[in-house]
Amino acid sequence: MVRKLIGLILLVSLGFVGLNTSFLEYVNIPKSIKIMEGSTITSIPSHFKAVPASTSQSLNVQTNGDIEATRTGSEEMVLELAGIPVKKVEVEVIDDFKVIPGGQSIGVKLNSVGVLVVGHHLIQKGNAKVSPGEEAGVQVGDLITNINGEKIDHLSDIAEVVNSSDKALEVELKREDQTIETTLNPIKDPDDGQRKIGLYIRDTAAGIGTMTFYDPISKKYGALGHVISDMDTKKPIVVQDGQIVHSTVTSIEKGASGEPGEKLARFSADREVIGDINRNSPFGIYGKLNRDINNKVMNKPMPIALSHEVKEGPAEILTVVENDKVEKYDIEIMSSIPQKFPAVKGMIIKITDPDLLEATGGIVQGMSGSPIIQDGKVVGAVTHVFVNDPTSGYGVHIEWMLSEAGINIYKNNPDQQKAS
Repeated sequence: MVRKLIGLILLVSLGFVGLNTSFLEYVNIPKSIKIMEGSTITSIPSHFKAVPASTSQSLNVQTNGDIEATRTGSEEMVLELAGIPVKKVEVEVIDDFKVIPGGQSIGVKLNSVGVLVVGHHLIQKGNAKVSPGEEAGVQVGDLITNINGEKIDHLSDIAEVVNSSDKALEVELKREDQTIETTLNPIKDPDDGQRKIGLYIRDTAAGIGTMTFYDPISKKYGALGHVISDMDTKKPIVVQDGQIVHSTVTSIEKGASGEPGEKLARFSADREVIGDINRNSPFGIYGKLNRDINNKVMNKPMPIALSHEVKEGPAEILTVVENDKVEKYDIEIMSSIPQKFPAVKGMIIKITDPDLLEATGGIVQGMSGSPIIQDGKVVGAVTHVFVNDPTSGYGVHIEWMLSEAGINIYKNNPDQQKAS
């Protein structure tokens, strides 16, 4: 009877401890954890002790109870509470993948799929003014991809097709995920006699940003950390192709509360193309470099950190404030979310470097993509500024940018090798 009572008291005590402190944390621990080779699992609540599930040497218990991954592969560990096993967790140890951090200011030129409609304009027709395009149901943000069976890539393509016939135009549009067909009847402009469709259109977009990383083996790169949207329609640009070139920062418009600042830059004089663009996603722009590039600060391959390995505390960013010189600046990672799925706002960061604050007032437009370095690892990139506090903003985890670049860091990938 006494033994049974002691056992009941022990179970009740553990139950109350679990509910008050450990249990809520325990239920949030994922069944599977990814960790880079040579890294340490530190995201386990302090109430638990982590031990390898087998005698495998892939997971090494350290003196403080944390587990270090010593080689790649899939293993298991067990979490113990008061010496009692409570949960088994799968651990996938990932190859010690390395990238070269960027920081360089880059010029970006995007060519859209088809021709983008950015507005309507009116043409005199009798006693009224109308827009043939608007009457045909063409909306701002639509992409004109085909007219009368002819593929449309550039502005000049439309002028040629419109003026080659006096008949109505059979127009094919891309509107988000839809393909729409409509008939458009151009009107002859009484001023110049040319047939007009009553649309403002554009086929390219240009701007500046910051290089985040590139893989020295495949030459795949990532930059900006956020999607490029058209300045008029505010919609993401659907990219057909594009190029990146070096750019030079000429001046800075400092940020202030309510007014984000901006880097003013120009494309380098030689306009040498250093890479292509094949993807414009919520996580930035991606493609391949034509050659290696050098930031002259941290120009050797560096390991990366997965989202759950990023910590609150000091870090650095690489960016350009003057001309084309990449420099290191101090920041603080105020919070970081250990994300299980890709998301663009994984970190909140704050600029703490007095020199950068003096030069820019904090995070400014054109700084997007500046790599974030913590404890010798590339952890992410700067993406957005808080309008009411330009010293602070969001960052995206490098894990998701690598995925968008087509780099598989989770399993053996023949396109990737360990950099040294």
